[in-house]
Amino acid sequence: MNETTVKTGHPKGLWYLFGTEMWERFGYYLMLGIFSLYMIDGWNNGGMGFDSAKKSDIYGTYLGLVYLTPFIGGLLADRILGYRRSIVIGGLMMSTGYFLLSIHSTTTFYIALLFIILGNGFFKPNISTLVGNLYSGEDMKDKKDAGYNIFYMGINIGAFICNFVAAYMRINYGWGHAFAAAGVGMLVGVAIFLLGTKHIKHVDIIKPVQAGDMPTTKILGLTVLPMFIFGIIGYMIPGNFLGSDTNDAFIIGCLPVIGFFIYLAFTAEAKESRAIKALLAVFTCVILFFAIFHQNGDALTVWAEDHTDRNMPAAVSNVADKVGMAQVVVNNDIVSSDQATFDTTIKEMRAKEEAMPAVSAEELKAKGAFSNEIGQLESSRKYFATLPGDQVPAKGTNLKLYSTELYQSINPFWVVVLTPLIVGFFGFMRRKKKEPSTPTKIFLGLVITALSALVMVGAVFATNDMTMKASSWWLIASYGVITIGELCLSPMGLSLVSKLSPPRITALMMGGFFLAISVGNKLSGMLSSLWESMPEKQNFFYLNFGLVLAAAVALFLMLKWLNGVMRENNVQ
Repeated sequence: MNETTVKTGHPKGLWYLFGTEMWERFGYYLMLGIFSLYMIDGWNNGGMGFDSAKKSDIYGTYLGLVYLTPFIGGLLADRILGYRRSIVIGGLMMSTGYFLLSIHSTTTFYIALLFIILGNGFFKPNISTLVGNLYSGEDMKDKKDAGYNIFYMGINIGAFICNFVAAYMRINYGWGHAFAAAGVGMLVGVAIFLLGTKHIKHVDIIKPVQAGDMPTTKILGLTVLPMFIFGIIGYMIPGNFLGSDTNDAFIIGCLPVIGFFIYLAFTAEAKESRAIKALLAVFTCVILFFAIFHQNGDALTVWAEDHTDRNMPAAVSNVADKVGMAQVVVNNDIVSSDQATFDTTIKEMRAKEEAMPAVSAEELKAKGAFSNEIGQLESSRKYFATLPGDQVPAKGTNLKLYSTELYQSINPFWVVVLTPLIVGFFGFMRRKKKEPSTPTKIFLGLVITALSALVMVGAVFATNDMTMKASSWWLIASYGVITIGELCLSPMGLSLVSKLSPPRITALMMGGFFLAISVGNKLSGMLSSLWESMPEKQNFFYLNFGLVLAAAVALFLMLKWLNGVMRENNVQ
């Protein structure tokens, strides 16, 4: 029987997994919150200097691959490594990746992303599987949804805190220190996991291959190898039928893995086959949720940066300035000059910057300070471009702004606030014998997510054809709505996999869920790349609304069948 805490009735191991995931997500979302901003910031400012198209392409590809590798990590954990060992390996690899990102180099940039992608593959499906395993007993299975909601709240406590740390480190020390903070957070998560292993080891059970199961090497040979071959073919196909070479390579590369799951569904024993088919149907529908949801790190970050009024009230700015948390924009003769004069001045300053010596510590410090001065001039002019003239500060004065990455904390803030309410509501419904099934909760999550896109349509109209800045309340409201949808869908997806998966392939099917997230994330980058090409920005959000609503309708049409499969497996 699982060890449980008297006060909550949940397994003790949950709280260690909660803490581990909290710090892992601290690092992951700290990196993700500044990733787009880092890529488009100028090289001389410490960023990568990519254009917006390349930034969105890399963002979508990274998010796609980081959730594609859990398929491999889940399979290896199920059959060879075990869950605990896989989690530690993954955590250390991700930490290495974050520390490599702190080095300002194109080479280490791509190597760092590879480490994070592979590390997440070992970490993500297996910690989620362990949560479900803690609730495998008859005395615990009715609390599984609530357990995943609590676990999910841990994810978002880390995601909420990290952006304040990212803002402080970036503003005061630069991009490199911010990425290093993510690496430290991941190491803390690994330490917590090792401390709690005695409460978890009883559910870390390797499932040996059974008669009739496909050998592990054959699975890898039929999926991973073709995935690379198909990816290379997709990259080399002339033209771009999905917008870019990397888009073509990623989607085509996923086909062998998708084909494997379809093969698994049609060759398994009858009851297992129905359960796997039900999971694959849900996975297909939730792809579009993640395509919309993960635009928070790209299109919505651009919205916060360029089109949101981020001016701090005096009472807030006085405190924020003292602790180095305010972004400062200035108005002076350079910022307020005509475009030609401004461009010439910046070009001259960049030439001076290039000529500055950078050998001694004092020289490096002086060059860094001058680079920051140029960056501040550029960001100030960009911010003032859509600010009403009467709100632009007088020459010689400045405005203190909320740093853009702080807007990444709105979603996790809502998760932390709303999770107890959602858990309490479904608990109340369960006591009344009226709790919706897990597939029904996911359907509701899709509908609510679609509504969040309409909130951003309102934000576009509030800018008066993008000539003004929108209030921060539009983003706060949109994130609030999508968070309700997220809480009905994302933790419920994890719970559904744990409930319906055949026990011997639970982590593998968890990898399938993350494969759906992977495809959704890549679509997120593809959709975000349309942002610049759509002059009427409300159409971008109308497109998001229509896509998620279509997924909701598809899932609604399958609810009767899905609920029947749930009853067949004696789960709700």
